[in-house]
Amino acid sequence: MKVLLVRLSSMGDLIHTLPAVEDLARTCPQVELQWLCEAGFADIARLHPFVRKVHVLRWRQWRKQLTHADTWYALKDLKEVLRRQQFDFVLDSQGLFKSALFARLSGAPVKGLDSASAREAGASWFYQQKFTVQKGLDAVLRNRLLFSQVFDYELPADLRFGVQVPADGVLQDLCSPYYVALHATSRDSKLWRQQNWLGLMQKLHERDGAHIYLPWGNPEELVRAQEMAAELPFAHVCEKLTLSQAAYLLQGAAGIIGVDTGLLHLANALNKPLVGIYTDTDPEKTGVQVSDWASNVGGVGQMPDVEVVYRQLLSNMAAAE
Repeated sequence: MKVLLVRLSSMGDLIHTLPAVEDLARTCPQVELQWLCEAGFADIARLHPFVRKVHVLRWRQWRKQLTHADTWYALKDLKEVLRRQQFDFVLDSQGLFKSALFARLSGAPVKGLDSASAREAGASWFYQQKFTVQKGLDAVLRNRLLFSQVFDYELPADLRFGVQVPADGVLQDLCSPYYVALHATSRDSKLWRQQNWLGLMQKLHERDGAHIYLPWGNPEELVRAQEMAAELPFAHVCEKLTLSQAAYLLQGAAGIIGVDTGLLHLANALNKPLVGIYTDTDPEKTGVQVSDWASNVGGVGQMPDVEVVYRQLLSNMAAAE
């Protein structure tokens, strides 16, 4: 059986789909799974070895260039590539109009969430078979429940992400041991105060002499990282990282601290000891998968203090040993 999974974006959404892919790999190893996603997140789809092939699109670019002939040629090429695969069916796990429309490009029957379960109810009009998954559950469980219905298997009791960091992500000359501070996020209301970061990094360095790495994704985040590194000689501003390189950096860390951002969920998928810091979103809905070594602190309108985060990280690191 050859199946195309459609989960286009964002980073967190793709990461939250990986446990469902792992369930499928464990219960239905005969399935050949391919994945269609945004080109910028293809490295996330490639983290799971069960994904046989990754197809990419560039909708974020194409939607701004719909009058350009090159855009329509690219769409035509994608349609031809997908149809040559002759999929038995397509699973749209995103439940949006755009994901449903791209799922139809393959020419195969499309399965997805029903109108009461999809993020955009109208997306279900494009599906030949529809499934109910309760809203309000965390994203990982919703994906796992959808897959278990589509492929007709009993949901495994334990949750695994099943990821493997590819060899092309290797970074050289990292100072060990080290922590990673994920200070960057999609909007300012989700940030942790810069002085809090400085205080936490100082406490971690005083504890074991470790270094701290500061990834960034845009010029504003780079400036913030440079400002913090200027005050702490043991803090290092990363070069611009690919997603594979970011995964390698996270995999080697002694511990990770992060605000509500995609890389935090990537660290969670790598089973690293970590603390997620929440200040403007509900960790019950968007937090990391909680375990003995991974936890969330804070919440909407909350600003966890340095000591709370520090103690929680030490506890999680001890549990991971």
